Amino acid sequence: MEQKVLDPKLQESLEKFKALDEKITHYSSIIGLADWDQKVMAPKKGRHVFAKAAGTLRTEVFKLSVSPEMGELLTTLTLPANSAVLDEATKAKVREYKTFYEKSKSIPADMFQDYSVLTGQANDAWEEARANNDFERFLPYLEKIVEYKRKFAEIYGYEDHPYDALLDEFEPGLTVKILDPLFAKLRESSVRLLNRIQKNGKGTKSEIFSQAFEVEKQKKFNRYILPIIGFDMEAGRLDETVHPFAQTVNIGDVRLTTRYLEQNVRSALFGTIHEAGHGIYEQHINPKYEESVLQSGASFGIHESQSRFLENMVGRSKEFWNYFYPKLKETFPGQLANVSVDEFYRAVNTVEPSFIRVEADELTYNLHIMVRYEIEKALIAGEIEAKNLPVIWNQKMQDYLGVTPRTDTVGVLQDVHWSFGGIGYFPSYSLGNLYAAQILKKIQNDLPEFYQLIENGRFDCLQDWLKANIHQYGKLYTPNELIVKVTGEELNADYLVDYLEKKYSEVYEL
Repeated sequence: MEQKVLDPKLQESLEKFKALDEKITHYSSIIGLADWDQKVMAPKKGRHVFAKAAGTLRTEVFKLSVSPEMGELLTTLTLPANSAVLDEATKAKVREYKTFYEKSKSIPADMFQDYSVLTGQANDAWEEARANNDFERFLPYLEKIVEYKRKFAEIYGYEDHPYDALLDEFEPGLTVKILDPLFAKLRESSVRLLNRIQKNGKGTKSEIFSQAFEVEKQKKFNRYILPIIGFDMEAGRLDETVHPFAQTVNIGDVRLTTRYLEQNVRSALFGTIHEAGHGIYEQHINPKYEESVLQSGASFGIHESQSRFLENMVGRSKEFWNYFYPKLKETFPGQLANVSVDEFYRAVNTVEPSFIRVEADELTYNLHIMVRYEIEKALIAGEIEAKNLPVIWNQKMQDYLGVTPRTDTVGVLQDVHWSFGGIGYFPSYSLGNLYAAQILKKIQNDLPEFYQLIENGRFDCLQDWLKANIHQYGKLYTPNELIVKVTGEELNADYLVDYLEKKYSEVYEL
């Protein structure tokens, strides 16, 4: 195949663009490492200055991304004649930087730096507030973050709802107009199924989890399953933190965290599997995209599809436990001596409205997201204020899930996201569930023996499929382009509705 000879000026622009992309990516990797360290390793007394230093570095990355040089390069590379000769990967890189540039170029650098420092310091305030059930400790930070987010929404611009501008940060192209009907269908079907389970469902032995499971043994079991399900421990690690997360430094350095609770073995177990889904995605990205803006997942929703898929559609499946249960029983012989694998499978799929999102069952989880979605929309629209959130939160939890949090620690303070400015992030979790169900249907079409392979510990077949169809592409495609490429259609809520109906009718013998 004959190689195209590029115009020398275009070639020069491409070389400058590549160098700038690489520089931004290198800085971002170091910021990722600093974020991980602040949450996992850093002593408390140094975190205040640490946050300021990280904010300074973030501001430098921001300045590079909206610099006159970046603007000139994007203008050159998007000229029709030039764009026509660019390869697919370069076009995708230009698309990513142009989107950010157009939205963010009007944000003053000092405003961005103040915001970056604020969110760095807000994380510590949130941790302290959560630990002490003290919403007032976090409130001043939250009020400032909301104020900034409202300003950013106006700067970014939107057509219908200011929240659209923030949604687009996490899921490009997503709007309230698109999301509302998807969520409405999911909410109606979930509430209907929940009512049937509560009225007619056969009970599960969830009481087996109401006992102590030694933390050190939990750690050992988690480290046992990680490489089997596909996470490369030579390209990653597992640590502890207050709120589980995955952090990529680069494709060969992906860090998972989880939270161990002696009285809740499910927390770390499924939290670790969830974060592994994120980590495996990042480890599988094509190395040719490394040191570029394409070296991460397509979007937060697509990323969550991989973690929720591995956690729930694989990790809570009967076949998964047919394979792993003997080892778990060997690890905790006293606790599980008289529990069969079928009883354990049904117990890990117990449906019960609860306070904590990250420990919610697969069915009610989406209702937790809708609580946060409704609150965020109203916050950004100026319809409610941060100071009123504890009362509003508790009322929505009662309306959506039929439970009222006893404290703000298990209520409005439970999630870390608002402390780092992640307003617009929460819908990604339910989007992830929606994407995951659609992807599962495609996997089962391509690999009819999929669950049998899981039962035999053949996670390599699953990971090979995910790598070939989703992971390797990184940010090459937009989320909508990717889901259409993988499944042949745009996002469709019916797949998740059908999956939940089928699974829980079986679990509860409806």
